[in-house]
Amino acid sequence: MEKITNETEEFLESIYRLQERNGVVKTSKLVKMLRVAPGTVTNTVERLEKRGLVTHETYKGVKLTGKGRNIALSVLRKHRLSERLLTDVLHMEWNRVHEAACRLEHGITDDVAENIENVLDEPRTCPHGNPIPTTGGGIFEEHSHPLSELSPGEEGTVTRITDEEAALLERIDRFGLRPGTRVRVLENAFPGGPVTASIRQSECEISARTASVVRVRVLGGGSHARRRVEKRRVKTEE
Repeated sequence: MEKITNETEEFLESIYRLQERNGVVKTSKLVKMLRVAPGTVTNTVERLEKRGLVTHETYKGVKLTGKGRNIALSVLRKHRLSERLLTDVLHMEWNRVHEAACRLEHGITDDVAENIENVLDEPRTCPHGNPIPTTGGGIFEEHSHPLSELSPGEEGTVTRITDEEAALLERIDRFGLRPGTRVRVLENAFPGGPVTASIRQSECEISARTASVVRVRVLGGGSHARRRVEKRRVKTEE
């Protein structure tokens, strides 16, 4: 059996993260996330498809197969446990641990990951609120919505940050939008405009880009669910 290299692990993990965030993985998104040439992504996708790790449909995008998903979740488990170790034990800032964990994840064996999990008292999420997969490949996905899609008057609790880029996390931290924080939308220039929100009794204007990676567990359901239905109806009629 062909060895799973660090580069292959990184590629599969990136596909999973993009699937998790967007549902569909365009090769252009992989180019941007991995910071490689388009030709490198094309060649890698072809190679992984031959190995049964991904499927690729022209104009639709890339998806993980069951086998590819299992590998991606194993890497993601080690990554998020590493982030927890770096913040909880080594007291690194949460905006710095992602890059460090990217280097650690490939050198951690399954038994070391299990020991880290035990020492940390079995954390369920990484410092950014993203779920840590189990040893068997299970993962708990809490129902939430991007802050960018909430309507004025809706409020809830921040559950996770789906993009862990350092500069973005710094901005989110300045707003006080860490997981567990209550937030209420005052205005939303949807789509593509900023969101004005009340956070800890302070009023903040948050860009659409930043608001799109902040996931919120909405109280009640409100107009958000209704708007999603309306959007699906418009798309169907088109």
